Amino acid sequence: MSAIQQAKPKIQKVMVQPINLIFRFLQNRSRIQVWLSENVKLRVEGLLIGFDEYMNLVLDDACEYYVKSNLKKSIGRILLKGENITLIQVASV
Repeated sequence: MSAIQQAKPKIQKVMVQPINLIFRFLQNRSRIQVWLSENVKLRVEGLLIGFDEYMNLVLDDACEYYVKSNLKKSIGRILLKGENITLIQVASV
């Protein structure tokens, strides 16, 4: 081994817990998009205003987003049960 390879510090990656990421979405008042486990043609978007340890989410100004038709239907404030969630991401504008 060369001297350059020996001097190279080992970079340690820190794992981000899912609950921490959801809490960050809450703190930043992020509008999120949630992929549903049973219906791949429908997603739910809304402003995250609360959650619990079961990943139940409270979304304000929520809407149903139909992927194929790009149609959005407003549904207001909702409680989305965690067992229905496949993925959570920041909603695209």
